[in-house]
Amino acid sequence: MKRMSALEGTHRRRLHEGAALSALAAVLWIPQAALIAVAIGALAGTDVGLPVGPAAAGVVALAVVRAVLEWIGGGRAFRAAGEVVSAARAQLARHVATRSPRDADRTQAGTLASLGAEKLDMLQPFLVRYSTARVRAAVMPLAVLVVVAWYSWAGALILVVAGPLIPVFMALIGIAAREAGRRQMAEIGQASGLFLDRLRGIVDIRVLGARERVAGEFEARAEGIRERTIKVLRIAFLSSAVLELLASLGIAMMAVYVGFSLLGTLSFGTWGEPLGLAQGLLMLMLVPEFFGPLRDYASAWHDRASAAAVHEEFDGETLRPVARILGDGRRAASSAAAPRIELHGVCAAEGSPRVDEVIEPGERIALMGASGAGKTTLLLALAGLIAPHAGSIRVAGRPLDGPGADAWRANLSWVGQQPHFVAGSIRANVALAGHGGDVQRIRDALALAAADGFVDRAPQGLQTPIGETGHGVSGGEGRRLAIARAAHARRPVVLADEPTADLDADTAQAVRRGLLALADAGATLIVATHDEALAAAMDRVIRLEAG
Repeated sequence: MKRMSALEGTHRRRLHEGAALSALAAVLWIPQAALIAVAIGALAGTDVGLPVGPAAAGVVALAVVRAVLEWIGGGRAFRAAGEVVSAARAQLARHVATRSPRDADRTQAGTLASLGAEKLDMLQPFLVRYSTARVRAAVMPLAVLVVVAWYSWAGALILVVAGPLIPVFMALIGIAAREAGRRQMAEIGQASGLFLDRLRGIVDIRVLGARERVAGEFEARAEGIRERTIKVLRIAFLSSAVLELLASLGIAMMAVYVGFSLLGTLSFGTWGEPLGLAQGLLMLMLVPEFFGPLRDYASAWHDRASAAAVHEEFDGETLRPVARILGDGRRAASSAAAPRIELHGVCAAEGSPRVDEVIEPGERIALMGASGAGKTTLLLALAGLIAPHAGSIRVAGRPLDGPGADAWRANLSWVGQQPHFVAGSIRANVALAGHGGDVQRIRDALALAAADGFVDRAPQGLQTPIGETGHGVSGGEGRRLAIARAAHARRPVVLADEPTADLDADTAQAVRRGLLALADAGATLIVATHDEALAAAMDRVIRLEAG
């Protein structure tokens, strides 16, 4: 769990302080139990040297002190653990948000959502309980053993024999618990990914009549989760039963020894003086606190096993090397004029062709080449969404690197094959604003993109809602809305990735006209395409050869 310690970060001190305060509260049970034993001894008429009144007052005072320590220590640990989980969730969100589109695997969205929304919460019981239980298990049994040994070496021998069996069984069962927990987490993540994937394709599933097959897949996944969960619970119940049995046997042996010693049947096991009532009661009250922290530690071990499985998945995602988006996502203002773009020996990815080009402001450029030649990857590099594998890109005479990437992207509009939308109205998606922007400007943008016709025919016009994946509009309509979005934004540079792919002739022609209208307005237009008709309308073509 070395990486877990790194995840605790600056909160580690508060977690340890919370555990220490809780352990101190547990240790204070020893003098409290002693005062209780003394008070009972005084009521029984034995000479214990302390009246009942002061002993009772001491018991109450220690109870208050212990409660306060538990409240402060538990609160510090709980708040610190919550902040650790929040920090881990923020780290995961940053990791996902800053991945380049090339490395963003949409099929993992369900798994990542399950990890961030549900699984990371499983770290909190570990952080709160495990550290506290570990400190208590290290301190309390030893303190109890010292006190019991002070009065009876036979009682200490009982504890020494029975106590170590608990950690041994805990370690053996914990190995199986960790593996079962890891498999359970993997099964939950796979089920979440399957659900999101099928949810995206729910329309196709209904059209193809595959509802029964999909229902069978969900049933199989649910059964797998049930089986994994039952295995984890079985191990937890087994370990609890074993530990309770060992603790009960230890307490019973101590009770037999103390009882027969007080009756005078046993006369050995002490340091000369026979056990008195107060001493015997103190030993009996302390024995459960010898086994209690060990049982709590065993229970927290299962939290550790679950946390280890979650943390392994978290590390596997956040430490996986991926291409990062340049910059840090800060907002910047768009410039009015298109800049000069220079590509010096740019290889967008390993194996991509070398590109040496200068793109003047307002030029219309087509990137053409066979599939896999690196057209889309070069567009991503031009957008600052990935760093080129080799070479350099300069914009307006400045290198396109991390510090300048945010300002550069403020000048860009992107038209992709599968445009991204927000869950909202057409108006909000064109303007990319919650209030929907100026209506006339939006209508002008829709007219430029030849999208005004189908928008006017939509059930609610501009207020017609569409889904995040474009649910409610066709592929061609979605691309025309993306062009309208670019027209509304009025950015000086437009990047388009295969904007006419898989479209019928009429829709493709409408998309071409929209893109060319953006260029006519003064924007630099760079298009990755296989469309010869679109390429013919460009100022020039940059051909990329694979290899």
